Amino acid sequence: MGETEQRPTAGSRLGAQENAGISTLEHGQKPPMTTPGKLVSIKIQMLDDTQETFDIPQRAPGKVLHDAVCNHLNLVEGDYFGLEFPDHKKMMVWLDLLKPVMKQIRRPKHVVVKFVVKFFPPDHAQLQEELTRYLFALQVKQDLAQGRLTCNDTSTALLISHIVQSEIGDFDETIDREHLAKNKYIPHQEALEDKIMEFHRNHMGQTPAESDFQLLEIARRLEMYGIRLHPAKDREGTKINLAVANTGILVFQGHTKINAFNWAKVRKLSFKRKRFLIKLRPDVNSSFQDTLEFLMASRDFCKSFWKICVEHHAFFRLFEEPKPKPKPVLFSRGSSFRFSGRTQKQVLDYVKEGGHKKVQFERKHSKIHSIRSLTAQPSEQHTEVPKQTARAYGNSNDAAAVQSCRQGKELKSSTEDTGQHKSPSLKKSPKEGRKVDGAVVSAVEEEEEPTKDRMQQNRPQSQQPSTAGSLTGSPHLSELSINSQGGPSVANMTLSPNLSPDAKQSSPLVSPLLNDPSCIRAEDEEEVKRKRFPTEKAYFIAKEVATTERTYLKDLEVITSWFQSAVSKEDCMPETLKNLIFSNFEPLHKFHAGFLKEIEQRLALWEGRSNAHIKGDYQRIGDVMLKNIQSMKQLTIHLRKHNEILMELENGIKNSRKLENFCRDFELQKVCYLPLNTFLLRPLHRLMHYKQIMERLCKHYPPSHMDFRDSRAALAEISEMVAQLHGNMIKMENFQKLHELKKDLIGMDNLVIPGREFIRLGSLSKLSGKGLQQRMFFLFNDILLYTSRGLTASNQFKVHGHLQLYGMTMEESEEEWGVPHCLTLRGQHQSIVVAASTRAEMDKWTEDIQMAIDLAEKSSGPAPELLASSPPDNKSPDETTVDQESEDDLSASRTSLERQSPHRGNTTVHVCWHRNTSVSMVDFSIAVENQLSGNLLRKFKNSNGWQKLWVVFTNFCMFFYKSHQDNHPLASLPLLGYSLTLPSESENIHKDYVFKLHFKSHVYYFRAESEYTFERWMEVIRSATSSASRTRALSHKEPHAY
Repeated sequence: MGETEQRPTAGSRLGAQENAGISTLEHGQKPPMTTPGKLVSIKIQMLDDTQETFDIPQRAPGKVLHDAVCNHLNLVEGDYFGLEFPDHKKMMVWLDLLKPVMKQIRRPKHVVVKFVVKFFPPDHAQLQEELTRYLFALQVKQDLAQGRLTCNDTSTALLISHIVQSEIGDFDETIDREHLAKNKYIPHQEALEDKIMEFHRNHMGQTPAESDFQLLEIARRLEMYGIRLHPAKDREGTKINLAVANTGILVFQGHTKINAFNWAKVRKLSFKRKRFLIKLRPDVNSSFQDTLEFLMASRDFCKSFWKICVEHHAFFRLFEEPKPKPKPVLFSRGSSFRFSGRTQKQVLDYVKEGGHKKVQFERKHSKIHSIRSLTAQPSEQHTEVPKQTARAYGNSNDAAAVQSCRQGKELKSSTEDTGQHKSPSLKKSPKEGRKVDGAVVSAVEEEEEPTKDRMQQNRPQSQQPSTAGSLTGSPHLSELSINSQGGPSVANMTLSPNLSPDAKQSSPLVSPLLNDPSCIRAEDEEEVKRKRFPTEKAYFIAKEVATTERTYLKDLEVITSWFQSAVSKEDCMPETLKNLIFSNFEPLHKFHAGFLKEIEQRLALWEGRSNAHIKGDYQRIGDVMLKNIQSMKQLTIHLRKHNEILMELENGIKNSRKLENFCRDFELQKVCYLPLNTFLLRPLHRLMHYKQIMERLCKHYPPSHMDFRDSRAALAEISEMVAQLHGNMIKMENFQKLHELKKDLIGMDNLVIPGREFIRLGSLSKLSGKGLQQRMFFLFNDILLYTSRGLTASNQFKVHGHLQLYGMTMEESEEEWGVPHCLTLRGQHQSIVVAASTRAEMDKWTEDIQMAIDLAEKSSGPAPELLASSPPDNKSPDETTVDQESEDDLSASRTSLERQSPHRGNTTVHVCWHRNTSVSMVDFSIAVENQLSGNLLRKFKNSNGWQKLWVVFTNFCMFFYKSHQDNHPLASLPLLGYSLTLPSESENIHKDYVFKLHFKSHVYYFRAESEYTFERWMEVIRSATSSASRTRALSHKEPHAY
């Protein structure tokens, strides 16, 4: 960056790529050109109190200096930081990134510029890099020492104890006392030393990264966190302090907050000489005047605070950097100042793109080496997120830690003594090192869905990824989310923005297991080559029976083991209901455990792993299938009970709040990776899978094959069973879907009524006075509901209104409204205009709505009970207010990547909302048929190695496990909206049986073991990534075809 001696930076010494302009420029952009000319030296004081000198061109803008500091640190999320210096009046001001440095710093030789945190996000889980969190922790340490961060003694001692843990490691009384004697973290520290050591004793085994996370978790709850007070007076002359935060402008009296003006309430900010003016939006319920006025010490103080407010509003509220105003022709009025740099949303998107290289860094005060974002400790697996987080704040919605589990990555850690370094803060570790095994953890990136439950307490066991509920302002869903112990947490991730204006909240769907290219466990190719397995298609069909049977048995155990164990501990379910459920599921589990054992024994013989000298007789599967399917017929009496089980459980939930809460809490456990009532339908779904497998086997065998006769007989037997249970299956699927949707809706109490059938749900834009607003639509055979999300902490969808299908007409109206893919729906009492995201989406909705209208017309008219189930009014009278509240709520929370919530945030409804797509009951029926399990090798677009994972595909989603023996998934990837293709030559994937999944910038490669398994994965995934053709109507006569 124009340094005179071209000194190597800390990153270049490690061989890291130089990354110009990374702190404020979009990926691939270069910093503004400056003429070399004369160079000026600027001294920068880092957060760890070291000083660095940077040489920049004399006419360089502040942005060049800021980027040089970020590049020196290899800091990706540099936009949260700023450069602060005393001006000629000794007032601390922020360096303007657009103005030349020399016009701001008059005497650079006598000024030390401080590199500090400028923007404090509401949730530190949004900080994706360990280095960034480390710098924030240093800022908290600095604010404590300077008296800026005030709190009670207990909180102070707890904060310091985490700082001490990160610096010297586990508790040792002698070392602690020596360390506290040498290091003064606050004035008069002696009085708190015993309490600090008492807290430190509880942090055994906590890594520096975990300590940083815990420190920020505690600090962000303090009223003075990130607050810089600006003295002022109100209209009555009372002395107060003003401050600005991510939520808006705050008013303090001393160190006590007495008022707050959220950005949503502020219409305009301005200043006139020494007067700072806040113009509020009109509110009939508020006693505030339209314009508030505060008097500050001078015009310069007033303008400085106004600038900070403008920057905070732009950074946290805008989607992109505001464009410069056009220069006036004659003379200007007012300030031309504007925010320069990336907004928080752009920063989150950039980090999620993964266009940067993860590098190591060294903590100046810590004895423990750390690797940014992906840190593993030798011989022990540690998570980056402290385990105590959720325990300490178990009931808080925000007390969740974003965390991901990575495995088998080769990490380099320094083996040399660092000694005395002249280089400033955050020196990088040497390249030479040793391989470290263990789970690697990182803040969740994007695209994986949340799995739930609590973290394992036993550290040597593999840590489960955890994310703070939601995951997180993105449309791409969280791919990996996991809870830290202490309550439900919806996937918290940094979400990528693809949302409409009123859908700014972080998506609950994102994660690192799939998104971090640096977490690779290379597959041992030589080991694979040594294995010799049969290659015939029949063998792989038989293997599919085994792999899917393993998953089915695990699904049965969710009911017979996990659910039964939880029920036995709580007195919330009637004995009759307990007996009904478990007496019918336990015989199924016992039978299928023996069935799986037989299949695995046959495969072992087939592969030659036992009795290898026996040939021929054991290279078949039809006889095993026939024997067990015939035995399975005796279980039909239990399968017929599933309809009653499902209805009785839902009735029990409806009549007992205690049972309802119990079932909701159970669904939040990680083992319950699907809605609970879905597991109750699994035995009927499994019959469909047996039938499909036997059909493929019979199609493959010639009639002369020794296994053909048994296979055909097994197919006949299972087809008979499916035909007998077909009617039950159809009713239960619709019943289950209505109850699942009921959990996602508020304002629609009587959704499940006799005769109502679900047809389609999805995201459409509704035209209103405010323009196009994103809404979630639910189409049934009698009614069309439209809803919005964001009014509740549970992320449910609020019903805004409905249209009766009886008497409805529909017409395309693109030309009338000038909106692409636009439809006008005219009901008997009102009309609405909606627009789809694509022509294909519009065609799906048009076909299904017309089909539903035709069905309604054939009926004798709207039944009274159907009307009674709808909201009381055809249109909510306060919809305008609701829309505004929704937008404000989403805006306020969009930066909180994921928040804990008692409601599942990774349902199909939420996936459709974030990816702006739709799904029909026909799609759900096809998804039931297209389920698959097995091992796949996975690769990121920026990595070289392949990682072996056990993958379960069901419910439009891929769930990822370390092995088939795991009880719950590590991560999930919802596939609605994804594209399925083959890699091109330019992608340099020189392997067989590889397919590619991509959505926007997210790209994953998966490799199958054989041609048959490759084709099967392609077949089932294609069913989720492309909707089925609408060739049949849903009716009582032919609701779903199996």
